[in-house]
Amino acid sequence: MSTTKQLRSLYYDEPELTGLAQQLCDTRGRLNPTSIGWSRQPLHHCNLSGHWARKKRWNYWCAADQTRLFSVTVSNLDYAAMIFAYYLDFQTLRFHEQSLIIPFAHGCAMPDTVDGDIMIRHPKMHVSFTADAEQGGTRLRASIPDFDGVVLNADLLIQGMGGKGPEAPATDTTTAPALESLNVVIPWSRRRFQFTSKQNCLRASGTIELDGTTLTFEPGETYACLDLGRGIWPYASSWNWGSFSGLAQDGRLVGGNLGAGWTDGTGMTENAIWFDGRVSKLHEDVSYTYDRHDLMKPWTIRTANTQRVDLRFEPFFDRRAHTNFVIIKSDMHQMIGRYYGTIIDDKGVPVELSGLIGWAEEHQARW
Repeated sequence: MSTTKQLRSLYYDEPELTGLAQQLCDTRGRLNPTSIGWSRQPLHHCNLSGHWARKKRWNYWCAADQTRLFSVTVSNLDYAAMIFAYYLDFQTLRFHEQSLIIPFAHGCAMPDTVDGDIMIRHPKMHVSFTADAEQGGTRLRASIPDFDGVVLNADLLIQGMGGKGPEAPATDTTTAPALESLNVVIPWSRRRFQFTSKQNCLRASGTIELDGTTLTFEPGETYACLDLGRGIWPYASSWNWGSFSGLAQDGRLVGGNLGAGWTDGTGMTENAIWFDGRVSKLHEDVSYTYDRHDLMKPWTIRTANTQRVDLRFEPFFDRRAHTNFVIIKSDMHQMIGRYYGTIIDDKGVPVELSGLIGWAEEHQARW
């Protein structure tokens, strides 16, 4: 085999889907083969049915500037709903987190499409992700009377979801053009599969109020991401996941979604990098190298066969989430820190990252 053919064999032949909407499942609740692939905008209708206790649905939102980070997640696991929110101040490392488990997911309806609204009303936590027709974008609101010992009220506007790409320069902070996103179907089998939508580089602004003190996320300085999942999962799984969004050294708006482990053997990956709102799909694995006995040491994250991604991740905070609730067992270290190194765009131009805020995680789950 020639060197060229050997190199090509290291890449995945991932079909790009365009134009037409896709039904994720057939009438029997199995994976629809024509839905397998990836797209630059959400095309899938995630019509999950059957497979009780194996269906997993979640919307994970995270917004960060150079000084703080705020995140809210709503997940429905069939037999329970898990809702959690957390806040981190990068300078003081002040951290607050509150979670809620609702047996049998009562009152936790999850939409089949990426742009659907979600509203959770519980005495311990009010959370909503809703379309804002007036401002354009998604309005994230959270009200938690006991947010790890303080009162939380959050109201953020997130703009730029979906669409076919920006219509204005990335440096224009007065508008929020639609960005491309990464939408992928991962096919373990006809009975086990996952649709994921990764929306990076979204512009965010708004406020969070902690115990009477208002903290502002300024427009033009704050970037958000959405990690949305809808699928039929095996009981046991593990993965690494890294994500970042923000301005590179040269001022370009860049982002990255880098996963490992859970897609192995499927012929598809969830790997991509963003440049000025455009997705560059990585048709190869990424490798994570880090000290599992000391996760605060620097990590390296690289594309397996090329130099498209060559990053050093330096954590400054370990957010550990450990759950042991009968059949739900999860052990996660989400390391929050800064990315250094280079990513290479589709034209072969390297872009340098120097302290870009993001995270990298190690997660083992039985759910």
